[in-house]
Amino acid sequence: MNSPAHSPITNGLLCAIRSNPMNKGRFITLEGGEGVGKTSALTVLAQTIRDRGIDLVVTREPGGTPLGERLRELLLGSWNVCPEAELMMIFAARVQHVQEVIGPALDAGRWVLSDRFVDASYAYQGGGRLLPKEPIRMLEELAIRDMQPDLTLLLDAPVEVGLQRVNHRGPLDRFESAGLGFLERVRAAYLQRAREFPDRICVVDAGRPPEIVLGDLVTTLNDRFANDFGYCG
Repeated sequence: MNSPAHSPITNGLLCAIRSNPMNKGRFITLEGGEGVGKTSALTVLAQTIRDRGIDLVVTREPGGTPLGERLRELLLGSWNVCPEAELMMIFAARVQHVQEVIGPALDAGRWVLSDRFVDASYAYQGGGRLLPKEPIRMLEELAIRDMQPDLTLLLDAPVEVGLQRVNHRGPLDRFESAGLGFLERVRAAYLQRAREFPDRICVVDAGRPPEIVLGDLVTTLNDRFANDFGYCG
């Protein structure tokens, strides 16, 4: 049986019901290797979401809290940190981040946009540092339980392209200067994560001109959250 036609008012009510039930917050993460343009992407995505009248928290990993920012300084500096300690430090920052920032924001119905999250550990410490996946998975379960992003945007570009970009910024941090092999493994691990979680992770070719990349990111965001943004056919 065909459904009866709805009036514009009824259509509007149905759209409102479908849109973000119970004021549920959304969690979006931005991932990628070095020099893929995450900073510009974060700015554009944040503005796009806020232009829809949505209350947004923009944050980053490692970081996002006073403890996390202090650990970030140590992780990016010139300290000689072994891979296992690096993994523990990042997850220490992440636990604090989830409990102090991300969790409360989502519970309050706010949206969260984070520069990196758990996928980065599988890429950098798992792929780049060659640590096994099982300890990362166990720490993930402890740190975030079932708090998975609603959407992960993975900016992907050849490592040589990313390195050309970061070399123009000034001194390199510990991860940027870890070598071509390390960065190639990071990229491969990210792409493997995308194959494992295709419904959540959207790969965007970041080797193209910035205006095209940013346009694709905004289109993907609008398509994924059409109901939340009030689009209603």
